[in-house]
Amino acid sequence: MACMANTPGGGALIVGVADDGVLIGTELDGDWLRHRIWQLTRRRLTVAVREERIDECRLLVLTVAEALEPVEHGGRLRWRVGSNCVEVDPVTWRAGMLQRVGYDWSAQPSGHAVADVRPVALDTARRYLRETGGDSAVALAAASDIDLLARLHLLDADGRLTNAGSLLFVGTPYVGIDYMRRDVPGGDSTERVEGTAPLVEQVREVEQAGRAANRVTHVRNGFVHAQIRAIPLSAFREAIVNGITHRDWASPQPTTVEHIGDTLTVTSPGGFIGGVNPQNVITHPATPRYRSLAQALSTLGLAERQGIGIDRMVREMLAIGRPPPVISEVSGPYVRVTLLGGSPDAAVVSLVSAMPAAAADVESLLLIELLCRRGWVDAQSSAPTLQRRPEEADEAISRLCATSADGAPVAVAVRGVPTGLPQACRLSDSVQQRLAGRMALLRTTEGRDAMFLDWAGARGRVSSTEAADLAGISVGYAGTRLKALRAQGALEPGRPGRMGRGFFYVPAGGTVT
Repeated sequence: MACMANTPGGGALIVGVADDGVLIGTELDGDWLRHRIWQLTRRRLTVAVREERIDECRLLVLTVAEALEPVEHGGRLRWRVGSNCVEVDPVTWRAGMLQRVGYDWSAQPSGHAVADVRPVALDTARRYLRETGGDSAVALAAASDIDLLARLHLLDADGRLTNAGSLLFVGTPYVGIDYMRRDVPGGDSTERVEGTAPLVEQVREVEQAGRAANRVTHVRNGFVHAQIRAIPLSAFREAIVNGITHRDWASPQPTTVEHIGDTLTVTSPGGFIGGVNPQNVITHPATPRYRSLAQALSTLGLAERQGIGIDRMVREMLAIGRPPPVISEVSGPYVRVTLLGGSPDAAVVSLVSAMPAAAADVESLLLIELLCRRGWVDAQSSAPTLQRRPEEADEAISRLCATSADGAPVAVAVRGVPTGLPQACRLSDSVQQRLAGRMALLRTTEGRDAMFLDWAGARGRVSSTEAADLAGISVGYAGTRLKALRAQGALEPGRPGRMGRGFFYVPAGGTVT
């Protein structure tokens, strides 16, 4: 309960349920339990206790609100990360609490004056603004030093730099970014960039080092030869800027950038905040740890105006046929973002360039990537990948089916689905031909059988018409493969007759109707 009290939103605990979900009940007295918890937490924690009965089994439900002060138990301060209680240091806990109540450390005065600003940092900021383009950015680049800082909202009412202004234009109190380049895993470092220069200078230096090590591949797209980086430059920048914008600046640990071969891993101190987690990081509303710092970086053109830029990283990686970023929270806590770069897939590049620019959005590319791996999608199966509700996923599927590439649809509805069941789609025949190399596994006997069982398990049934359309084979051969799966015990007839129009199979163990 102390762990839950230290966690945003508090929590609840049900007493009387075994780990395997079996109701075993409890005879504990609720008033005694509440008092005992209060004693064991040094009189810091009072929980609410209510009695519930399920099937004559007595349970106690303990609930606790989020604590305003840290609650220790056994000499340790812990909070929940996922389904575990993990130890957290008081500084990190306090920073999280201040953020949740709306306190923005980056907007507070730093004690530095405009005279402390490094001219090189201002020149770097102006360079970023000119690269961003647009009348407002160019005009801001031409502004005086004081006007530039003021319009970036980095000065307080007395003309002092805020903490965000100090980080960006004076220097970081300890190493801000630690960039390490290795050609192969375990190899010697060939480039190291670290220091306490102003943050805009650190970003620029790391970008330059990363660009020099970022392999270029020539890809032919029709009559055009394109030069594509192993890691798209925009995704490279977003990963770094995300790692400095949303990190915990109360921690002395640097944001580490490991550039090994074609893989980039950015690890930043401080866990996810504001309800963000790896399962919703693409679609969750932006929740910057430091709003003023995020706004300044956005105005300079270094970060997405929405504040997080994860969706841009996802899209840019998928658009060259590379996997989406791997995002996780690790012990510390730290947030880790890994970009698995490499040689681009010319077929994917060609397909994306053939689609209307507005239609080649992150959701469409996520669906195409999922279709290449699975063979089919529907709202329920694609919702976790899109990090959307099934209703929103269904709309994304409809948009993809309405999108064309070189005059042919990108995706089409699966044939044979009975009226009244949710829609499902597959890649069109022309797109499957384009992406044949990515779908090779689904064209093997084992791959097709696995796809049929996947469809049957998720949809509750599979017919030879559905199977034939999914796999691009004849209805007769599809029926033969379903019979083979039935003989293996994986499927069983959907009705006793085992033949006739509309006949289908259900997963083994399912209800036969």
